[in-house]
Amino acid sequence: MKKEWVEKIRSSVLTNADFAGMSDDELDRFIVGEVERLLVDVQLTIGEKAELVDQVFSSIRGFGLLDSILKDDDITEVMINGPKEIFIEKSGRLMKLDEKFESEEKLVDIIRKIVGLAGREVSEANPIVDTRLPDGSRVNVVMPPISLKGPIVTIRKFSKNPMTIEKLLEYGSITQEVADFLELLVRAKYNIFICGGTGSGKTTFLNAVTNYIPKDERIITIEDSAELQIAGIENLVSLETRNANTAGVGRITIQDLIKSALRMRPEGIRIKKRGKVKIKNHIIILYGVLHHHKHILSEFL
Repeated sequence: MKKEWVEKIRSSVLTNADFAGMSDDELDRFIVGEVERLLVDVQLTIGEKAELVDQVFSSIRGFGLLDSILKDDDITEVMINGPKEIFIEKSGRLMKLDEKFESEEKLVDIIRKIVGLAGREVSEANPIVDTRLPDGSRVNVVMPPISLKGPIVTIRKFSKNPMTIEKLLEYGSITQEVADFLELLVRAKYNIFICGGTGSGKTTFLNAVTNYIPKDERIITIEDSAELQIAGIENLVSLETRNANTAGVGRITIQDLIKSALRMRPEGIRIKKRGKVKIKNHIIILYGVLHHHKHILSEFL
């Protein structure tokens, strides 16, 4: 699709429409009208018109070329190394895409949209931001001058179909004997720690193991970035840590959340912590949970 058509229609929409107050459907209909009006002498198929409308809509309210990438359920991770390099992990394989952002300014515009959805902002004074998309996908942004080759964006997509024990068995990741043993451990309220390197599948495995949690338990999840997908538990409370603000205040740690969780009458606590965990912090976590006779299912790097 010709870029000049997209820019022409986009410019017209931004000039003539109160798009900020429009619903998605209203904006979509307005763009369709602009396509018909501005390209009346251009022969386009129905499919080409629909694609053009999608591209204009995406450039205004979406994330540009990222939209099609994020819609692909086989893509689990997106890595943007400046405006000219986009890598993805798809079906377990890392690959570089041919697509590029038009400019660094276009990429920065998209980054501001992403962080703005969570009421955050990114700048030279605040060049590192962790946030997430409306669908739960985790986003990390690192901006210049911290990043030397332009804005860096890493997106860990939130799976629409969480991992299950059945899938692990189907993939051959575990045996039936291991699955049965894990079920016994969870139902007997054993304390389980899942450890491994970055990208080794800790969260995926933890999500699968939670399938064995009795449905009538009250469960508290504690995470430094929300990724756990626990299904079937009605009495579920999810907590997430928070970094300090630009003034250096307001930080909420894993330990803070454990203290609160123990006052919520949990029957089990699920903790997900990324990065290195100090021995002292291990002791605090274990003492806090076990002293109150609760069981713990946790993931650490």
